[in-house]
Amino acid sequence: MKKHLAVIACCLLLHVLRAQQAIVSLSDTGGTVISKLIYGHFAEHLGRCIYDGFYRNGKIRMDIVSALKKIQVPVLRWPGGCFADQYHWKDGIGDKSKRPVRINANWGMVKEDNSFGTDEYLQLCKLLSAEPYIAGNVGTGSPQELKDWVEYLNYQKKRNVSFVGIGNESWDCGGNMNAQFYSDQYKQFASFLPDYSGTRLKKIAVGPYKEDYQWTETVMKNIPSDKLWGLSLHYYVFMDGFGRKGSATEFSETEYFLSMKKTLFIDELISKHSAIMDKYDPQKKVALVVDEWGIWTDVEKGTNPDFLFQQNSLRDALIAATTLNIFNNHADRVKMANLAQTVNVLQALILTKGDSMLLTPTYYVFDMFKVHQDAKLLPLHIATPFYENANESVAAVSGSASMDSSGVTHITLVNIDAGKDVPVLLGNLHYTRIEGRILSSGSLNDINTFSNPSHLAAKDWKGFEKKENGTTVILPAKSVCLLTAFPK
Repeated sequence: MKKHLAVIACCLLLHVLRAQQAIVSLSDTGGTVISKLIYGHFAEHLGRCIYDGFYRNGKIRMDIVSALKKIQVPVLRWPGGCFADQYHWKDGIGDKSKRPVRINANWGMVKEDNSFGTDEYLQLCKLLSAEPYIAGNVGTGSPQELKDWVEYLNYQKKRNVSFVGIGNESWDCGGNMNAQFYSDQYKQFASFLPDYSGTRLKKIAVGPYKEDYQWTETVMKNIPSDKLWGLSLHYYVFMDGFGRKGSATEFSETEYFLSMKKTLFIDELISKHSAIMDKYDPQKKVALVVDEWGIWTDVEKGTNPDFLFQQNSLRDALIAATTLNIFNNHADRVKMANLAQTVNVLQALILTKGDSMLLTPTYYVFDMFKVHQDAKLLPLHIATPFYENANESVAAVSGSASMDSSGVTHITLVNIDAGKDVPVLLGNLHYTRIEGRILSSGSLNDINTFSNPSHLAAKDWKGFEKKENGTTVILPAKSVCLLTAFPK
């Protein structure tokens, strides 16, 4: 009888949640800090990310630098991606007129003149006030070559580069290795990388793609946890995989629903990979580094299919915000993440056209979420109604919260429901003053264009009210919202 009543109660609760509001409460437990490195980015020699992106007419574009400094980019991964395991760093140093021209065999068989190399990358990171994160060549390189690069960076140039990736996607474009072979390669390469000039290297091993839990098991078992700083994870949101990725702008609500369902799946991925890591590293000293993530769609019509240039809609912003909330809530294990990619490639923050540039909806998400960088995580408990489509349902509301060093609380909430506003009762939040920002638009397909670059941008928002039983918030359909609560 009790079991029967419990089932009825559960069904009633689900019915209430489906029909009514979300209930969100904060707790102040533990001391987990949301690493600022979760808000990192990725720049590969691919399409127009570097050339005609960051780097134009032999110079770093300062308009791009200024835009990225505003969102406080903490770390920039380079030079790849698949490009990394065919890149030889000595091609990109010294007199530019004498640097060799190579062929970028991974991305379009275009000429790579190496005019943007290590020194230019270091200059870019310095201008951004971002930490460098180099991806070392394991596929076609050698331990000697990677050792020489680290020596050049930290002994000759004294640039204190600490983040070093030992290969990239070694299970695929980085060499088609199995996990056992790769972990042996890692140990060989890593053993020849000393800490020059007092810079302690943070070595990052190639981790799994998506749900390859056996890869994580093998690598964590074979590499002692004190020999690596992090293990990478790559995850892209595809419509149907590489065969049909779907349009960046011309998609139905059903396609949107599927993309959000796949976005939410990263929470399960992180939980399961973290559980495996916990077996070998119960103190969570090894970081999970999600150094490639985002939505991957078909390229824009009329563009080079190997350049991966795609537009960026409100859907992209909802994907980014949902993912960042998930990363924040796993901050005990996720210590770095790098959106793919920064300029003109995949889920870019910035698109360029000649000397012009525009900020994408995803850019504004990072601008809103920067408040979480290096702030104390405040766990949220969320009871949410569901977003339903074609007899499937997913949680409509996600969120994360943190408290910064001045005691200000920041809460980021996302309502992915395409058609329904969601009332939220926000409890256990104490403040004397509260402010809001919102990113939303009339259509999921809305984008910024060079003729209308500010069509979709974050703006001030007042959709909340303080009441006796808490703060009531109305989350508009398909919206990203930020609440900033100032203490007494």
